[in-house]
Amino acid sequence: MALTRLPDWRRRYEATIDDIKTRPFKWGVHDCGPGLAGRLVLAMTGVDLSANFSVDYTDAASAARKIRDLGFSSLGELVGALLPTIHPSQAEIGDVAALLMPGPIGHALGVVNGERIFVLTDTGIGTVDLLDAVSCFKVG
Repeated sequence: MALTRLPDWRRRYEATIDDIKTRPFKWGVHDCGPGLAGRLVLAMTGVDLSANFSVDYTDAASAARKIRDLGFSSLGELVGALLPTIHPSQAEIGDVAALLMPGPIGHALGVVNGERIFVLTDTGIGTVDLLDAVSCFKVG
């Protein structure tokens, strides 16, 4: 799906980061999919990619079951079905990044912010190096 960023996407991106930066990670409520990547894509484009996916999971195992029920082997594969896949070297601010994670979902999602990637942590937003991304997805 090709998305178009809104004219004021940068302001909306920054406001959304400010809104979620101290909210801790919680499965099915505020996690890397709908809580971080989904909210930022919505803010930048006006398109809610999470709207078609119910958030009825409470841990990594139930999230992985949900992903498999949708026909995907990992969270990265699911996002790749929605957005164009790009190499991390092509990623720009606001693009979604997939990071390898141990456990059943295979990937965590983050959002590119220059040479760093915003990720959710137990205490809010943290960052990891862009080089940690295994793939990225173009947002607009």
